[in-house]
Amino acid sequence: MFSVEETIAGTQAAQIPKQRGESLPETAVRYAEERHWDVFPGTWLEAVDGVQRCSCGDTACAAPGAHPAREDWATQATGSATVARRMWQKHPTASILLPTGRTFDALSVAETAGFLALARMERMELTLGPVTLTPDRRMHFFVLPGASVKLPELVRKLGWTPSSLDLVALGEGAYVAAPPTRYGSSGAVQWACRPTPANRWLPDAEELISPLAYACGRDR
Repeated sequence: MFSVEETIAGTQAAQIPKQRGESLPETAVRYAEERHWDVFPGTWLEAVDGVQRCSCGDTACAAPGAHPAREDWATQATGSATVARRMWQKHPTASILLPTGRTFDALSVAETAGFLALARMERMELTLGPVTLTPDRRMHFFVLPGASVKLPELVRKLGWTPSSLDLVALGEGAYVAAPPTRYGSSGAVQWACRPTPANRWLPDAEELISPLAYACGRDR
């Protein structure tokens, strides 16, 4: 059995290599071109008296530099590399946000449960989609759209009540921040399981729910 530390080491080694000189706009364009993900620019970080503050102006912002900059962000999101390039030209340091409920949903769990689930999934030889690790200690497992509708019943079938587990499905109307978006001074979003040609076809939520629910139950 892999320890959490061993799993962290393995997943960190598998992160997408940072391409030298690749900017946030270039990365956003690459997501649209290579993965066909919709993308949209969020807020960004600004130095105020030597401190990194969110462009939204809220000094108590919960996700500084990593949330939508406008209310109509859902209509702003695009899968066009040309449009994405044009949007980031206005704010080159804007965060990269990906709407869920379109090409993918995301199953969100606490970091400790996420690494435990990853180790279990490896032993089960499950096929994973991309997985992000955020500075606020959450992991997001990319799955086929529809997970937000299926999740409550899938959890009940395993003998849990949905409210008893820290397991959330992000679907239509939600979003995730994509690497290398930064959360204030906390650090940047990373890939725990990087996008590759092999995981272009995403798993269904039903394929991952058992190890995720087990890990969340252990992590309570």
